Amino acid sequence: MRKLLFIALLSIFTSCGKGDSKAKDYKDASLSIDERVEALLPKLSLEEKVAQMRIFHATIGAKYDNNGNLKLSDKVIEKLKLGIAGIKNPGEHIDAVSAAKFNNKLQKYIIENNRWGIPALFVTESYNGVDAEGCTKFGRPITSAASFNPALVQRQWDVVGREARLRGMHMCHSPEADLVRDPRFGRMSEAFGEDTYLTTQMVKSAIKGVQGDYEGLGNGTHIGAVAKHFAAYGQVLGGSNFAAIEISPRTLIDEIYPPFEAAVKDAKTLGIMASHGDINGVASHGNPELLTGVLRDQWGFEGYVVSDSNDIARLHYFMNVAETPEDAARMGLVAGIDIDLYAEDSYAYLPEMVKKNPELEELIDRSVRRVLRTKFILGLFDNPYIDIEAVKTGNRAKASLELAKESDLESIILLKNENNTLPLDANKSTKIALLGPLVRENTKAMFESVVTDNVKFVAEKGFHLTDETGGAPKLLERDGKALDNLVNIAKSSDAIVLFLGGDEFTSKEAFFNNALGDRATIDPVGPQDELVERVKALGKPLIVVLKHRRTLSINTIADQADAILDTWDLSEFGDESTARIIFGEVSPSGKLPVTVPRSIGQIPFHYSMKEINYKKGYLFLKDGPLFPFGHGLSYANFEYSDIKISNPEMTADTELEVSVTVANKSNVKAKEVVQMYVKDEIGSVTRPDKELKGFEKIELNAGESKTVSFKITSKMLEFTGVTMEKVLEAGDYTVMLGTSSNDYLETTFKLKK
Repeated sequence: MRKLLFIALLSIFTSCGKGDSKAKDYKDASLSIDERVEALLPKLSLEEKVAQMRIFHATIGAKYDNNGNLKLSDKVIEKLKLGIAGIKNPGEHIDAVSAAKFNNKLQKYIIENNRWGIPALFVTESYNGVDAEGCTKFGRPITSAASFNPALVQRQWDVVGREARLRGMHMCHSPEADLVRDPRFGRMSEAFGEDTYLTTQMVKSAIKGVQGDYEGLGNGTHIGAVAKHFAAYGQVLGGSNFAAIEISPRTLIDEIYPPFEAAVKDAKTLGIMASHGDINGVASHGNPELLTGVLRDQWGFEGYVVSDSNDIARLHYFMNVAETPEDAARMGLVAGIDIDLYAEDSYAYLPEMVKKNPELEELIDRSVRRVLRTKFILGLFDNPYIDIEAVKTGNRAKASLELAKESDLESIILLKNENNTLPLDANKSTKIALLGPLVRENTKAMFESVVTDNVKFVAEKGFHLTDETGGAPKLLERDGKALDNLVNIAKSSDAIVLFLGGDEFTSKEAFFNNALGDRATIDPVGPQDELVERVKALGKPLIVVLKHRRTLSINTIADQADAILDTWDLSEFGDESTARIIFGEVSPSGKLPVTVPRSIGQIPFHYSMKEINYKKGYLFLKDGPLFPFGHGLSYANFEYSDIKISNPEMTADTELEVSVTVANKSNVKAKEVVQMYVKDEIGSVTRPDKELKGFEKIELNAGESKTVSFKITSKMLEFTGVTMEKVLEAGDYTVMLGTSSNDYLETTFKLKK
């Protein structure tokens, strides 16, 4: 009887299962992403859910040996039993094909060793292209910002997205959407400069590029972006990493937020990373007003928020705003952080915490939905593996390498060119000395590849800037013999190119454990100024090529050099591109994405500060910047004229058009960046001296002219008023069209109610 009853019950349960048309299978690709997420989420145990909220770094034990075998540590094997949100930088130190094979094996292992076959996100970063072995190396973000060419930047990041996906990566903890206005900050070159509008355009382009304009995510050709660090991370006091951030709410809303808002609304970034710091005392990793109120409720962000390295746990042991590690985990969860990066002492506690506070599981479900949604968007459940044959032809493609060179050429800035020192004659028989601490092993070869045998080169580094230790590099003592040798080489040359500035040791991210990267001064380190003065005394043409990752107060260089090329940190072909500019193959067209101060004592010092900041200078220091934002010379002579405005008045419901004619009064074909600035003459709160509101890069043949037009909309004129609400105020405005923030033609208009 019992056996018959069991068979009957089994038959009922089986028939019910077969007849339940509402049951959905998360593996069914015909369902919507939200339906697949909701079909999978209830299946997960609490521990499996929390595993989908954690990322670990591959260095804890995910390797690929010399025989192509997957090698996993016991720690990694234990973690992967429950599945995982993702792994950072798997295969970063091996070539692209090997990385793709390794990541295919790693992904296969992950899928086969968790109950529901949930794939993992493999995560990289991008500062010079994909931060991994064997990828195309582009210039750093602040370098590409100097191009003032968003379309070019989008093409560059399109390559980043493609090359990363070919390695088996899925997300990128880039781009940096914050502003950088303090050159003491070691991470300055990771961002796109000091200006809100320029950074916004660059961030949108970078995200659209790396994500394949969103369409590249699901079809497996691109990766998702994680815009960072939200918010105001670059505004740390003293330019010191991990320091406090004190910033007015008005500045935060009007200047810091817009690039992030555009990343969410316009570029559809898949991820956001929270900021290390606080904002006026409220730690960003525990700030629900920021991570949920602004990001999700105001802007409608639907992706996931990831912590910065260990920063949820640091709410307890570093920020001192959480009593216990468990309190820190709760704060992060409530605030809206979905993924814990690296830590073993924060979200790892969540399963035990839910036993005491079951209501937390609803917040856990909220985060897991966002992570699973991302994996479905990327198509990882349906197509988790990489086609190895595609890697062989797609990585470091010829077009990608040529794009790196093109980006270089549009990003190099001609700061000074006294007496038309540049370009040099590539056909003239000359001997040129390439000297200084930023000369590389291949610098001479790259210069030789650009010119004929008539031009002879001698190259000598001479001295290093530091001892080049990784954590806290130390300055070296002055080497008199090395300086004498460089000067002697210069004496026997017809022209001298000095490679000066800074490198990856003098400007870098400062970590915990005494790894330093910020600086208390911004003067060039070592005896670089002395070298400039001694070479200048020889009376020969002196060209300085600046390579650097932070703005430097180059007073001696600016005074002594006949010509200065600011190259920031270019691609792997940087010296070749520099040579092509020096010898006139291409006219420089880059513009400064930052203001160059004369002294560290001027900081803060960005062009768009409030007008009242410019009323007084300093004793014993010349007023103004050494070089203004937007500055950049050309081998052509551009003449601006005939500024026009379509109407002297506008309302909230109308637009204006302003135009200027730009003529190339030379025999050189060249590109120019036409910039539009707007100034609100009187506001209910103190207003910026001027704000960049538009730019266009144009190319003009010798003798050619072009009329460039911009629209002025009421949205451009809005700002946060006295009551902390966005306002549009009637009154007088000045619009400026020109070649930099200090060199322009202007006209006026009135906004009427």
